[in-house]
Amino acid sequence: QVQLVESGGGLVQAGGSLRLSCAASGMTFSSYTMGWFRQAPGKEREFVATINWSGATSYYADSVKGRFTISRDNAKNTVYLQMNNLKPEDTAVYYCARSSSYRNMRDYYYAGQYNYWGQGTQVTVSS
Repeated sequence: QVQLVESGGGLVQAGGSLRLSCAASGMTFSSYTMGWFRQAPGKEREFVATINWSGATSYYADSVKGRFTISRDNAKNTVYLQMNNLKPEDTAVYYCARSSSYRNMRDYYYAGQYNYWGQGTQVTVSS
């Protein structure tokens, strides 16, 4: 079965950096768009970034554009989220997710478009 396992979260000071990883198994990783979402306490889950199956196309939420970079290594079945210049408002549980559509980026910003999710990793940014 499909499994997504995130790692790399932690506590960092404002202005610092973290790199999240998401290791996938049980699927043809190179055929699916992958996304990162986050959820802060008391808030809805929100889109952060997405990357298509080949790694050639990516999109970001306006709140992280220019600070976060999504990438993937299809040989390692892993997607990454490099987070720089972190802010306290980036504090959340971060989830990676696999799109439900084969080789498609339709509605990439919509959580309902993803049908497999990791367990999440906590990112805490102190001021």
